[in-house]
Amino acid sequence: MILDLLAWGLVALPLLLLAVLAIELALGVLVRPARTTRAGGERRRTVILMPAHNEAGGIAATLARLAPALDDWTRLIVVADNCADETAAIARNAGAAVLERHDSTRRGKGHALAFGRDTLRGEPPDCLVVLDADCEMDRDDLRLLIDTACARGRPVQSRYLMRPRPGASAMTQISNFAFLIKNLVRARANAWLGTPAMLGGTGMAFPWALVANAPLATSHLVEDLVLGIGFAKTGHAPVFLEQATVWSDPAGQQDTLTQRTRWEHGYIATALQQGLPLVLRGLGTVRPALCWHGLSLLVPPLALMMSVSLLVLALTAVLALLGASSMPAALMAGALALCALLLALAWYRDGRETVRAATLARIPLYLLWKIPVYLRLAGKRERNWVRTRRDGEGYRKGR
Repeated sequence: MILDLLAWGLVALPLLLLAVLAIELALGVLVRPARTTRAGGERRRTVILMPAHNEAGGIAATLARLAPALDDWTRLIVVADNCADETAAIARNAGAAVLERHDSTRRGKGHALAFGRDTLRGEPPDCLVVLDADCEMDRDDLRLLIDTACARGRPVQSRYLMRPRPGASAMTQISNFAFLIKNLVRARANAWLGTPAMLGGTGMAFPWALVANAPLATSHLVEDLVLGIGFAKTGHAPVFLEQATVWSDPAGQQDTLTQRTRWEHGYIATALQQGLPLVLRGLGTVRPALCWHGLSLLVPPLALMMSVSLLVLALTAVLALLGASSMPAALMAGALALCALLLALAWYRDGRETVRAATLARIPLYLLWKIPVYLRLAGKRERNWVRTRRDGEGYRKGR
């Protein structure tokens, strides 16, 4: 009896979270995005804020790619934030308006965005777009993003993906596939369910009325995620716009691990603080979408979810050998098999350019590669923002 209770206690939470993940994966594979009319009609006065910290190596190319999207209605402001290089000068030489911010005590992207936003109060735009200095978005997608935010009166998140790099290391390819699962497959499912989108920090647009007094000035590791949750709580849930894409170049293997460490530590801390309260708030206010948003937030990053589930499966199998019911282990095995099948289907539909089929065989090694990231959660958890280098860059010190 005691062994049975222990086995069921071990599987209760992992089974719930695997069920949430399986539902999102299944919907993400099966549903088609709603049709959206391409940009046209009334133009909206828009400012693109581009926070940039030590981006001298790549900002000129970013600005050159963005130039065709700029006109009398859409202007760009680069916020050179605590830079120790020539980011500001290079951006000015490329024709961009530049704001320089130097504040050694308040560091982080949120403070840079708040600084840029506050300079616009005298002549506010209709729409504020946030685009990172290492990201690319074409003119039509940008117009659609702006029009959707203004028409819906809500924050809008485009699909944020890493540009496929067939020659990247296996660990980087698999990491970018996990990124695609979160930012496209699960986001597509949640859009179909009517669940608030999770803001990704770039390629996102806000009607000025919403962002004018939003709490941007924060040093949180995942300030975008926290901001989106705040909007969802107040009835202005962010919208996912699959038809508009923002691209970023993937980092190298070690820098990918550094980037994922920062983001996943911030994500897990936020999920632990906000997930259950969102579920309870959704139940208490009869808002199923908010309740599901909390459940979705509680699903940990894919590698951690699978690693913990495999560990629980092993423990329940041992308990079964010692005399406990075999049902908990069987349910865990079935849930893991279902999620693996759905991930394979998601790869076939959306991920074949991101990760090669042969590389998928290295997923067990990827799980081992990520173990140090999760061990640090119990000890030296990441608390500071660190800039991620992209392939081909030299070393630059982060914040």
